[in-house]
Amino acid sequence: MTASQAFIAACIDLLGAPHVLTDDHDAAPYVTDWRKRYRGSACAVLLPADTGQVAAVVRLAREHRVALVPQGGNTGLAGGATPDESGAQALISLKRLNRVRGIDPHNNTITVEAGVVLAEIHAHAASAQRLFPLSLAAEGSCTIGGNLSTNAGGTGVLRYGNTRELCLGLEVVTPQGEIWDGLRGLRKDNTGYDLRDLFIGAEGTLGIITAAVMKLHPAPVAKVTALAGLASPHAALDFLSLAQDHAGALLTGFELMSDFSMRLVGRHFPQLRYPFGEPHGQTVLLELSDSESEAHARALFERLMEEALEKGIVEDAVVAESLAQSRAFWDLREHIPLAQAEEGLNIKHDIAVPISSIGRFIDETDAIIAKAVPGARMVTFGHLGDGNLHYNVQAPEGVDQKQFLEQCQTPINALVYDQVHRHRGSISAEHGLGQLKVDEAMHYKSPVEVRLMQTIKAALDPDNLMNPGKVVRWNAPQAEENAA
Repeated sequence: MTASQAFIAACIDLLGAPHVLTDDHDAAPYVTDWRKRYRGSACAVLLPADTGQVAAVVRLAREHRVALVPQGGNTGLAGGATPDESGAQALISLKRLNRVRGIDPHNNTITVEAGVVLAEIHAHAASAQRLFPLSLAAEGSCTIGGNLSTNAGGTGVLRYGNTRELCLGLEVVTPQGEIWDGLRGLRKDNTGYDLRDLFIGAEGTLGIITAAVMKLHPAPVAKVTALAGLASPHAALDFLSLAQDHAGALLTGFELMSDFSMRLVGRHFPQLRYPFGEPHGQTVLLELSDSESEAHARALFERLMEEALEKGIVEDAVVAESLAQSRAFWDLREHIPLAQAEEGLNIKHDIAVPISSIGRFIDETDAIIAKAVPGARMVTFGHLGDGNLHYNVQAPEGVDQKQFLEQCQTPINALVYDQVHRHRGSISAEHGLGQLKVDEAMHYKSPVEVRLMQTIKAALDPDNLMNPGKVVRWNAPQAEENAA
């Protein structure tokens, strides 16, 4: 019996045969990523029911030297939850860890297991008249464990921060199969190293998050949404500053969408009406969340728009008059990736630069790409309020898209990432590194930063059995000896 076979047999004894999937057909949904960019192979897909079983699986994996790939809702965009093609790794799905352990309205916290779907957290928070502000396009299927593992962003980062800022405590299974109970709902805990932040964003390479204490906020009395048409990203930055001056913490959303992004949505989803009669170089979607009243929010919006129009910052604006119209405005934003997919293959970048650099970054990088690939169409949109751009490149009209992707992806990535590095930005803002960007991260990070990451990985996971090949390049000494 091989080590993998012995491991699988032990997992069947532990979890029960229905929760150990070895048939290729049964495993297929787990070993293929959401975008179908990565297709791996696993010796087994494991479905533990609770934290104790996760810890027991990790101990078995360590005993039999089987690498584990943790997975939540499998909605990631960087291949972080997909095993490699060797068939030697096991995938451990957290979807059965789906219990809400408790809500504390006075402490404004909710304690949830890693497999709870994000939309369910929204619903549980709303039942307690609270708001959980993390909001993503995949919220109906992504899980909080995956959100924490990738430090997901979304549309509310401007006001509430990334997932990291929304988490107070964690429960984690370590690479040794121990359980760290850090489920403390404290906003102040100054007692040593911040272990919580070490595991958030680590994509399962340092341990497996099994539960978390997440912050809640008072539910807003009203939300008001508006669209504004502007000439350029530079005008959008001026508008952001003005909106922050007027609204302060009430400003919870500020999304930038280029003219070509809007034209793509109109081409492929004509039922989504662009509300302006004339196109604009950039469109901004902004949202206020008010704890006083809708009338108060609308009055604030009107003063903001009046000043922005008077100063020539904004060319045109419209405020949603109903919940349906507000939803329609957000639909324009959320259908951009879908319209891109309908248009064909494209090169995606999830980047961040300092907010003040966004206008210059777009101008400079657009010009560089136009020179390198004449006719390339730029689909630029994202969370301007926190400096996160989805800076995507669509193939020129009439060009074979598959050939474009094969020939241009690597050089265009290099051009974009060089520009990001020059502006002291990040090549991954909210999607994580996974296997998609791990090599680029090793290239652009300083040698000191890489060594620090490798040192942490070696200290916590010396056998390199926790999601190897993701986030950081490092080989365990034993693996190096075996390779030799």
